[in-house]
Amino acid sequence: MKTGKHSIHEHHKMMLNEYKRKFIVSVIITVPILILSPAIQSWFNFNISFYGSIYILFILSSFVFFYGGLPFIKGAIKELRKKMPGMMVLIALAISVAYFYSSAVVFGLKGKFFFWELATLIDIMLFGHWLEMKSVMGASMALEKLAKLMPNVAHVVRDGEIVDIKIDEIRKGDIILVKPGEKIPADGKVIEGKSNVDESMLTGESIPVIKKKGDAVIGGAINGEGSLKIMVEKVGKETYLSRIIELVRKAQEEKSRAQLVADKAAFILTMIAIIAGVTTLLWWIVNKGVSFAVERMVTVMVITCPHALGLAVPLVVAVSTTMAAHHGFLIRNRNAFENARKINIVVFDKTGTLTEGKFEVSVVKPFSDFDENELLLLAASLEINAEHPIAGAIIKEAKKRGIKIGKAENFRLIKGIGIEGIVNGKNVKVVGVGYMKEKGIEIEDDKGTTIFVIIDDKPAGTITLEDKIRRESYEAIKQLRKQGIKCWMLTGDGKKVADKVAKELEMDGYFAEVLPHEKQDKIKELQKGNIVAMVGDGVNDAPALAQADVGIAIGSGTDIAAETADIILVSDNPLDIPALINLSKMTYKKMLQNLGWATGYNVFAIPLGAGVLYSYGILISPAIGALLMSLSTIIVAINAKLMVEK
Repeated sequence: MKTGKHSIHEHHKMMLNEYKRKFIVSVIITVPILILSPAIQSWFNFNISFYGSIYILFILSSFVFFYGGLPFIKGAIKELRKKMPGMMVLIALAISVAYFYSSAVVFGLKGKFFFWELATLIDIMLFGHWLEMKSVMGASMALEKLAKLMPNVAHVVRDGEIVDIKIDEIRKGDIILVKPGEKIPADGKVIEGKSNVDESMLTGESIPVIKKKGDAVIGGAINGEGSLKIMVEKVGKETYLSRIIELVRKAQEEKSRAQLVADKAAFILTMIAIIAGVTTLLWWIVNKGVSFAVERMVTVMVITCPHALGLAVPLVVAVSTTMAAHHGFLIRNRNAFENARKINIVVFDKTGTLTEGKFEVSVVKPFSDFDENELLLLAASLEINAEHPIAGAIIKEAKKRGIKIGKAENFRLIKGIGIEGIVNGKNVKVVGVGYMKEKGIEIEDDKGTTIFVIIDDKPAGTITLEDKIRRESYEAIKQLRKQGIKCWMLTGDGKKVADKVAKELEMDGYFAEVLPHEKQDKIKELQKGNIVAMVGDGVNDAPALAQADVGIAIGSGTDIAAETADIILVSDNPLDIPALINLSKMTYKKMLQNLGWATGYNVFAIPLGAGVLYSYGILISPAIGALLMSLSTIIVAINAKLMVEK
């Protein structure tokens, strides 16, 4: 969260205060400049003139130029060093031309000086940048607010007593008491108590979640009406909140394609402004004289500043990325997030994504000499070493039947296939339908998730499990299809199960009996002429997530290490998919609106600044030009922030 010595927020705050201070001082000095200016005196029909008044006017204007104009001159030097001339170069060029030309007039050059125009131009520029920095700081503060979710103090249990310590003094293994209404100070596990916990600011889950003994909690969440004792498991940079902040910061800093286009357009606009300014100067020198020509050139330079164009995309990026984090969408790849608006096929993994992933054993079917309980005993003795939801269901069924689960030797995981080991002297494998298909063994496809128990390389029986479809899956598929997005399912289960789920959800198609390494090929098939998103758990689906145009890891909870996913959804709610696509579309729409305004404004304003309507009595002064430029920047900033309200 640091940039140099200061945080992003502190850096913006310093700039905000600098522009505010310089604006106020410059405005105060501008008052006597206006009073001493001959043009203002003639307009308001008064005369204040004394010996040396022109030199006082020169000194006051010099102060405004060097004090108020310093940020723009410094900015111009930075841009030139980077060989990327832009807004600051144009402002510095405009105020320098006005100042040095006017100074030359004071010391003998024939013409008129532009001191009051110069002072008001700098005042308006400072005011515009002050307002703009307030908007930029608003986007920055949204990220800083995430960091402020953590409390300052934690109640730690030490030697049977409660001791208050600072948040950064918490260590792994500490027991922390969280009282009703307090923020949870670190990631950990509940060891005592029960309470509703509000995680909405972290996961987007609007309803408080009941937390009891054994449940994981996230630092920054707000405790409800009960007291909780928590054992700390993660501190510092390891915590979920810290990792979210880091992900959001990286996503905000990453230049998207739209931003690269905007940067290039801003550079081109700067070149156009310089060419237009010089052309305007030469044209009016010939037709109207040097003073008028300089005024027109200054106006064109100021009015063409590509400030709005430069901010059009970054402000939208900052707002949308922070919005996404608040909803539990963690963006690891900005370009993939922008591509989400173009998705026309979404491929869902079945288990744990479209379904609850909470299995129950429905049928145990032994072959030949085995009985149901023996089959369950052998399978459960292996599955007790595994972590898949299926394992839990088999163990639960074995315990329900009073079966004493044995111990497996030489246990190993067969990646993408199943598990194997030695139980009671027998070589036991528990595998999926894909393994049987690969071995060319004929199988009976039951209407459920079927696993096969193989003993000493011979099929010994099947265990069929049922998994409920998530209630939210129906609405998610409905919303996606309403947007013209096709929905497919990818599963290792048999065709009957896949067909049943696909028909019930009214999906466009499915791939069944697919091994993990085959999922990538199925995504490739669908990618021909389509933009494909893959939604999976980020583990078995890693190759498919990496292959897809947009890889989405769903239901990762507080584990945000789904390395192959472009976007991580914290909750396991399928409705997050249409919400994510809608946010991508809204973000792109705001970018287009801002880019359209920023470029369209210049098309309209440059000719006016150059004086094309002078013969009709329409002429824009440098100060009005600065006002228009500042206004366009503020409109872009406000438009980006309005995205939050929709």
